[in-house]
Amino acid sequence: MSPKVRTVYRCTECGAEHARWGGRCDGCGEWNTLGEEISTPAAKPTIPPRGAVTLRLADIAGSESERWRTGIAEFDFVLGGGIVPGSMVLVGGEPGIGKSTLLLQVAGRLRAAGHAVLYVSGEESPLQVKLRADRLGDAGDVALLSETNLETVLATATSAELLVIDSIQTVFTADLEGAPGNVGQVRECAARLMRFAKETGTAVIVVGHVTKGGGIAGPKTLEHIVDTVLYFEGEQTLDHRVLRATKNRFGSVDEIGVFRMTQAGLMTVPNPSELFLGDRLSTASGSAVTALIEGTRPVLLEIQALAAKAGFGTPQRVATGYDGRRLALLLAVLDKRAGLSFATLDVFVNVVGGLRVAEPAGDLAIVAALASSVYDRPLPPDALFIGEVGLGGEVRPISQVERRLAEAAKMGMRRAFLAERAVPSRSVPGISAVGVPSIEALFARLFQ
Repeated sequence: MSPKVRTVYRCTECGAEHARWGGRCDGCGEWNTLGEEISTPAAKPTIPPRGAVTLRLADIAGSESERWRTGIAEFDFVLGGGIVPGSMVLVGGEPGIGKSTLLLQVAGRLRAAGHAVLYVSGEESPLQVKLRADRLGDAGDVALLSETNLETVLATATSAELLVIDSIQTVFTADLEGAPGNVGQVRECAARLMRFAKETGTAVIVVGHVTKGGGIAGPKTLEHIVDTVLYFEGEQTLDHRVLRATKNRFGSVDEIGVFRMTQAGLMTVPNPSELFLGDRLSTASGSAVTALIEGTRPVLLEIQALAAKAGFGTPQRVATGYDGRRLALLLAVLDKRAGLSFATLDVFVNVVGGLRVAEPAGDLAIVAALASSVYDRPLPPDALFIGEVGLGGEVRPISQVERRLAEAAKMGMRRAFLAERAVPSRSVPGISAVGVPSIEALFARLFQ
């Protein structure tokens, strides 16, 4: 006789278990962190436990399964070469960013390649999904199931090679009393889908809603359960989207794929640097170009800065796509080390294209764009700025310089300003590397 299923309430912050729901956790004192979970008491062993047989890794036979290529180049690139059979992928993003459109395209491509695909829609009616499929034009043969009960979904998906769940917040299991989307339901449904993927070899892709803070809604363990986590980024007012891998057990992380939203669905952008620099006005002051490493791919971005006289009160500091605290630090360095005061100036910094500059390699482009705006003198249109700026005003080296310079040379850049110690020993064809020890030396070259 199987043990009786019971539920407990577990804190998502500290893991403390409670017999009933309460507004405040007795363990850590946090509010509204208790979620319902299934708790099955372990059966008493009838025989004494014995040690299991271990294996040497070198003696394990087999190799990595062949990946399924979808034919969508940027999607396959972000995943590391395609979908791995038996894996589970979580796709998150803002509402309306294009998650369902992309996954319906993926489902249609794999169905056309001969794979059995089941698309489960818990949010949209079959007619809504059909209208989207008609617009895309290549997803008409995909099997559709409009269902939210997890047991029914798993029973229907026994013969599927790819299972798409849109979305994990709408699926529920009858073993829990909580409403769909709460912490316990999301965690339990994700765990059962993961077990289903590993036991049957079916690839599972689930859509996850995001919170106001930009993270995937539900417990953080949801991201730990799955094999791959993809985030869809981009401004809805722009026509391009960025798909970023923040976790990937079968490939490198922080890879990005760039798509353009069209009437016929998401189209891949093979050269993101050309997209982000396509509308650059090289004769305007306050514009600088930098090269970032996104996963394994170098990407050129335009940094725009504007310093204008403050109209009233405390000057504004507005940064789009850049850390506001890092901007405040660079403004202090410019004031102390280069004699550029922003005490009476409003400062606006924008990373063109909707991307975020997270690595310090963009610091030199930020300070160059700010100085260009203050002096109202445009920077050389064929110049690249890469390097970290220290508190003493020194320019520090960054990694993978040769790859950044090679990408810049392909985009028509002819000079690159970087740290003296970062100048490569072998010159990169088409571009010359100029070493600068500090931001004062850089400004002396550019403006004097």
